[in-house]
Amino acid sequence: MTSHPRHGLDDAFQTPIRFSLMAALREDAEMDFRMLREMLETSDSVLSKAIGHLEQLGYVRTVKGYVGSRPRTWAASTVTGRRAFRRHVAALRAIADGGG
Repeated sequence: MTSHPRHGLDDAFQTPIRFSLMAALREDAEMDFRMLREMLETSDSVLSKAIGHLEQLGYVRTVKGYVGSRPRTWAASTVTGRRAFRRHVAALRAIADGGG
């Protein structure tokens, strides 16, 4: 007996913002905070919390720096994060296809 595909879901991606953030950070794409905020149509606070949560899990890394004199934060997914996200999406697909 095989287990239900829901067991392949990762709690880290259970919120729409964290799921959308990982989808936006494909492969080695590094995006700045402002671009992510606009793309995901969310507030600074919500995005910051989502990035922080995924960073604690090792799914996202951030780099802080400056463009001119303005502070900037860039985010990118890690190899671990991309693998976890692919497993999560595969589980969603299996569930949607009637897996079980």
